[in-house]
Amino acid sequence: MNVKTFETSSGQKPIDNFIKDQDTLTRKKIAFLINLLERFGTHLSMPYSKKITDKFYELRVRGKVEIRIIYTFKGNEAVLLNIFKKKQDKIPRREIETAKTRLIALDLA
Repeated sequence: MNVKTFETSSGQKPIDNFIKDQDTLTRKKIAFLINLLERFGTHLSMPYSKKITDKFYELRVRGKVEIRIIYTFKGNEAVLLNIFKKKQDKIPRREIETAKTRLIALDLA
């Protein structure tokens, strides 16, 4: 399965930028999970991935820094829509809203 990251209409890639700002170990963990998503697609499950809404899933980066990557499936692609550091048990609503807004932007492109 092909995995791509969200890109704004001006060509910015906020997910790629977030990943680049992380330490080496965290970047390696993120790369490992993205590779699993490429290999297993919709079959990837806990502890690596979890369905959070009818359209959205999260990749779960565990460790000293907890990171979540919200993604969805479009055809035979997984699209990474949002990424953030997890600081509480529940995913903040604004993070899901950001993913929804970006998904709408993709559908309009």
